[in-house]
Amino acid sequence: MLLLPTTSSDKKEFPWWLAVAIAIAVAVAIFIVSNDIYSQVFQTVAKGIGITVFVTLVGFSLASLLGLGIALMGLSNSVWLRQVARFYVEIIRGIPILVLLFWIAFVGAPAFVAGWNALTAPLQDAGLISPLQVRDVSLLWRAIMALTIGYSAFISEVFRAGIQSVDAGQIEAAKALGLTRYQRFRLVILPQAIRTILPPLGNDFVAMVKDSSLVSVLGVADITQMGKVYASGSFRFFETYSMVAYIYLILTVGLSLALRGLERKLRRQHA
Repeated sequence: MLLLPTTSSDKKEFPWWLAVAIAIAVAVAIFIVSNDIYSQVFQTVAKGIGITVFVTLVGFSLASLLGLGIALMGLSNSVWLRQVARFYVEIIRGIPILVLLFWIAFVGAPAFVAGWNALTAPLQDAGLISPLQVRDVSLLWRAIMALTIGYSAFISEVFRAGIQSVDAGQIEAAKALGLTRYQRFRLVILPQAIRTILPPLGNDFVAMVKDSSLVSVLGVADITQMGKVYASGSFRFFETYSMVAYIYLILTVGLSLALRGLERKLRRQHA
């Protein structure tokens, strides 16, 4: 007799992995509070949480907007827009995020400053504005722009797949009702596509939380950078990087659970 594996729809399993993870997290938290060394390490490293959250939220929001624009270009009726979108996606996806981070920080930013000064030269000569210096472009925003550009290529593919998953008959029916292109997208396409888009988009969001640690190579004071500074001064590498890993796990697992809850809520609403 062939026994088929039980799926989640047949039987709802108790999340033992989550119970174990919570127990470990609570035990570690109690240990941190009761241990002076780990408590000091945590207080130092935790100062970078704000920067990590800021970089992730701003970078992901901008990447989503840019990715949506690239996806719409790739689905447009213009062959030129489609080719430009495909060129952007394939080129950006082929560059490692760390390399893109260095390029934006040390090549793109100086090029932007030179272009800006060239365009605003008449205003500068008239004394209306001052010349822009490379140091005026903060390393924090250079890092955010690098993450925005890097992730927009991946997010655009998520949006494209979600939009294309909507049945063509739905779109034709919306056209027959006289809805404009914007109305079709807002009222028909997006509400249906979001169920396909949300899971991979959530994965990209969690991935950006982790990849935000790359901004530490520019000296941005995120969680990883605060850990590097503390470890280099105290030589407590085990304690410091264990604490860095702990904080990132709390952030990423918490986000993953929140996204799963949102997915279940949307599934129930459209059931």
